Amino acid sequence: MKVIRPLLVLQAALIAAFSAGAAQAEGKGRSASFKLPPYSKQALQNKIEYCQTCHGHSAEGARGAIPIPRLAGQQTKYLENQLRNFILHRRQNNVMSNAVRQMGSAEMAALVAYFHELNPKPLGGAPEELKAAGKKVYEEGVPEAGVPACMSCHGPDAKGSGATPRLAGQLNGYIYKKLKDWDRDRGKAPAIPGGAADTMKSVSHRLTDVQIAAVAAYLSYLE
Repeated sequence: MKVIRPLLVLQAALIAAFSAGAAQAEGKGRSASFKLPPYSKQALQNKIEYCQTCHGHSAEGARGAIPIPRLAGQQTKYLENQLRNFILHRRQNNVMSNAVRQMGSAEMAALVAYFHELNPKPLGGAPEELKAAGKKVYEEGVPEAGVPACMSCHGPDAKGSGATPRLAGQLNGYIYKKLKDWDRDRGKAPAIPGGAADTMKSVSHRLTDVQIAAVAAYLSYLE
């Protein structure tokens, strides 16, 4: 009995260790599954329809007291970055944060790819007399105020590239509001010196209200 008992104890310890390791591995598997939940075509369609209730059937955006942005034709990398910012609360919007907080990477990629392919006509509606002045700001900047040409980053057609957003066809009210409220709405994450957010913060501070309204009007008519 003196020999058998230590062997039994050792066997029990090995079984316990193996069981604990298996449970831990299973727990990690469940954690990974929770972070990246699988999705079906129907789940993706449901998410698209949910987005359409605010952003419009063709993701053209919507006017109102709070302008809702156009998503159609937007750069996929930019959209993914912004959705993650909502999850991390670097952008403050409870509706958006709740809508995307449980999305996995694959579902998010499929969703932004869908919006990228849409190309409805811009809603327009901005004062047309401001377009010429807005075009000048977009193409030349405001050198005396240290504002670079918008096209130097967003492109001559304002369609952006990669993480730089498309501005063409965006609602003028939305662009105006974002530039006016940059610090409060988009300045939550620490800006990288010389990075895009840092540049936009500088631009938003140096443009006058009239210049912001003009460039927003110009961009809202671009296709």
